[in-house]
Amino acid sequence: MTPTQPDPGIGDFRRNQTLESLLKEVNGWLGGCQEVINQQYTRPGLPLLLLMGAPQSGTTLFMQWLAESGQWAYPTNLISRFYAAPYLGARIQQILIENDIHGEISGFKPTACYTSTLGKTEGALAPHEFWYFWRRFFTLEPDADVVSPENLALVDTEKLNRELAALEFALGKPLALKAMLLNWHIPFLEAAFDKVLFVNLQREPAYVVQSMLAGRQKQYGSEEIWYSFKPPEYIRLKNLPPVEQVAEQIYAIRKATDEGIARVNPSRALTIQYEEFCQNPATIWAALIEKFAGLECYLNNAYTGPSKFHAANTIRVSAERWAEIEQAVQTAGQTI
Repeated sequence: MTPTQPDPGIGDFRRNQTLESLLKEVNGWLGGCQEVINQQYTRPGLPLLLLMGAPQSGTTLFMQWLAESGQWAYPTNLISRFYAAPYLGARIQQILIENDIHGEISGFKPTACYTSTLGKTEGALAPHEFWYFWRRFFTLEPDADVVSPENLALVDTEKLNRELAALEFALGKPLALKAMLLNWHIPFLEAAFDKVLFVNLQREPAYVVQSMLAGRQKQYGSEEIWYSFKPPEYIRLKNLPPVEQVAEQIYAIRKATDEGIARVNPSRALTIQYEEFCQNPATIWAALIEKFAGLECYLNNAYTGPSKFHAANTIRVSAERWAEIEQAVQTAGQTI
């Protein structure tokens, strides 16, 4: 059964402890600089786009789509290395990459458009999940990726707003960030920010379960080890067989996200089906631009992106395994 403390990954997914140590040291020093910078800002002047939903639902593709449009700013793989000082990360990015006009520094890996592995993108300027940033402000429970009411009351929303405002100023565009780590706290986030649009991205659950099981195998070399977000029900789910466990995990995440979205102002929410997004991204673009206009942010409504994407909804397991997945999805929420 699933151990409570998963392995740090295998092969290319194993955590680099030397890098972790360096990041901790550098961010420890730079955090004080960010505190000084924060005092110049109060709140983002443009709406935030916060991407919510279950893992393996197309959120990375969606972020890459936003990035390629040029209409949104976002935490890149480079900026993510400066999670305690994102403003400085943005300025370093502009010095090393965006304004390297003579090619004196040219060793950064170029962005691989619309490709990723388990949410990991390629290229210094490609979108990053930015989980270390969110974890600085939100203390998650040991056995669930939720914040207790006591710790939620301690979240420094003033500092969070100042820091995002500084990053917005440095990048000069509205910010788009993955925020699925906080799927259980959407109403709190709505109250924390003056202008925000929650994008709830959904995908057919059976394909999500299939992808999650494959992700476990790729990340840890076993389907038995827990992968990705832990809902509050984790303690009751951790001893279930893998297929049933993942189906319940996705059900819990989607339920929390849907309930949170239902509680916010409709003008601040947009639910998108992954399949529809892949089939007709121009329609989604129009809906997104309209929502931002409702928040008094007027972006370019001319769509210039791909006409469609290949939806990864392909059965990649045996007929027997697929039937097991479909059955688990149908009964999810009834056994816990």
